Amino acid sequence: MSTIQFLKHNEFSLSRRQFVKGLAAGGTILGLGLKPFQVKASTWQQRLGPQILRGTLFNLVYSPTRVNITGNERFATAVNGSVPGPVIRWREGDNVTLNLTNNLAEDTSIHWHGIILPYQMDGVPGISFPGVKPGETFTYKFPVIQSGTYWYHSHSGFQEQTGAYGAIIIDPKEPEPFSYDRDYVVMLSDWSDENPDDIYAKLKKRSDYYNFRERTIGEQMSEMHQKGLSQYLNDRSMWNRMRMSDRDISDVTGYTYTFLMNGVTPADGWLGLFKRGERVRLRIINASAMTFFDMRIPGLKMTVVAADGQYVQPVSVDEFRIGVAETYDVLVEPKDDRAYAIFAQAIDRSGYARGTLTPDPGLTIDVPALDPAPILTHGDMGMSMAGMGHDMANMKTRSKPMPGMDHSRHNMGDKSPMNNKGMKMKPVMGSGKAGYGSQHMVKHASTEFGPHVDMRPENPQYRIDDPGVGLRNNGRKVLTYADLFKLGKTYDPREPGREIDLHLTGSMTRYMWSMNGIKFADAEPLRLKFGERVRINFYNDTMMNHPMHLHGMWSDLETGDPEHIPRKHTVIVQPGARISYLISADALGSWAYHCHLLYHMPGMFRKVVVSKGGES
Repeated sequence: MSTIQFLKHNEFSLSRRQFVKGLAAGGTILGLGLKPFQVKASTWQQRLGPQILRGTLFNLVYSPTRVNITGNERFATAVNGSVPGPVIRWREGDNVTLNLTNNLAEDTSIHWHGIILPYQMDGVPGISFPGVKPGETFTYKFPVIQSGTYWYHSHSGFQEQTGAYGAIIIDPKEPEPFSYDRDYVVMLSDWSDENPDDIYAKLKKRSDYYNFRERTIGEQMSEMHQKGLSQYLNDRSMWNRMRMSDRDISDVTGYTYTFLMNGVTPADGWLGLFKRGERVRLRIINASAMTFFDMRIPGLKMTVVAADGQYVQPVSVDEFRIGVAETYDVLVEPKDDRAYAIFAQAIDRSGYARGTLTPDPGLTIDVPALDPAPILTHGDMGMSMAGMGHDMANMKTRSKPMPGMDHSRHNMGDKSPMNNKGMKMKPVMGSGKAGYGSQHMVKHASTEFGPHVDMRPENPQYRIDDPGVGLRNNGRKVLTYADLFKLGKTYDPREPGREIDLHLTGSMTRYMWSMNGIKFADAEPLRLKFGERVRINFYNDTMMNHPMHLHGMWSDLETGDPEHIPRKHTVIVQPGARISYLISADALGSWAYHCHLLYHMPGMFRKVVVSKGGES
């Protein structure tokens, strides 16, 4: 009897929750030889990660492929027969050609996430090209003008959810500013046996369909006892008026998702080998459809050296949150001949992906316990932040606080801003100086009022020094955006010529997502003039984290130091918060701009047009 037949015959006695979390019997599954996906290699080889392709000419094929990730056979959108697809390795300065053949029954595409290239090669159907029809081959050709860690994925329908993604590594022309002995891709993703169209349909009917973390009667009684009946009823009334739950952290959870590391389930776990004393580089990519992960390696400090493929000044941390589509490169130095757990727990704590760094495949390590499930606060909803200290006036600038706009009173503070050199700078009314973010007062457009928008925060704050819900005060050093400073000088030190305000809006009851209250189908393009410097101000009028991705251009994140502004391709906007970054409109053409949560993307999306006669 085959492994699959055995599991079906016994109806796989582990519960769905146990298997998804990988808590029940990883050794049993490994002993049965259950493969995370159907390939010719052995289970051992699969645990070491996907195939690596090198050179300047690549042939990639999308095909419907049977996989068995959870004990049930399903069809995946595989790239060259595997999930994830192969790692593609380029060299900075080369010209690459990539032939994409579509063996699917529907149109497809590949978007090269974070890659700077001509817009015709960006791979977004309806924006930059028409897509690839079934049975056809499309050829991508472009110069490689950057280096670092990136990834690729389908930008057609929900194919990304079904396996159409893989890693990109670009080797630099010049020596890197750090050394290492081993180099691993660590790609995180979320897999469901459900058809993604069915997932989306369920969310449209009931947005909390996958949320099983709502209050029990016992918890409600405990809260009444702790807060008193009056305060408890007041708190509950606030959430009820907004038609929201303070436990609605993720739209799609471990109830349906199995969280993968390099395509391997938690039951098996990905393996990375090392020798004691070696320095190991981990290129961590969040290729999930809907899941934020909190990543740590108990017993090892991680030195963050790159964010979204771009070098940053090294910072040592115990943990970091990686949003959908972000990448971080970290260095670790195991000093002992023992195994270490690479632990990536989902933001809502409904499961995890995991791997093992080990000098010997026979050495194992216990998986850490999941942290408590997070609970949103009034501050996370953009309500009163009294006592939290996360406003712009307290934005971190190295070890120095950054005085500036007092958003609680909507007027300037008493002190002059100081840069990281301790030099006083004159307060700027209206548009803040490059690196410091906007000082505009919050305004809500008329399009943001109605049943399609659940909330409008009264006082959204800059919270780049806030690790986020579930990570605050956990006893570990957690990376925040305030820790990110470019290694070297800011690429474009110009002040912004204008600002664009974008409110991230939505209705959980209707599961409708939009910008400024307008869904993509009804929105006019954002128009930029070629060469201009623009500040984008995001205001998150929802209770969800949103990873916002602008194609074709860098997002220069304002973290309080104009001389070392870090560049990113994906920026997380926390619930009820505001954030600002600068854009140099240096890429002519039509580009996509959207939330990278797959089931938010149909509405929370804009077309950006950069032209020499662009409107201001």
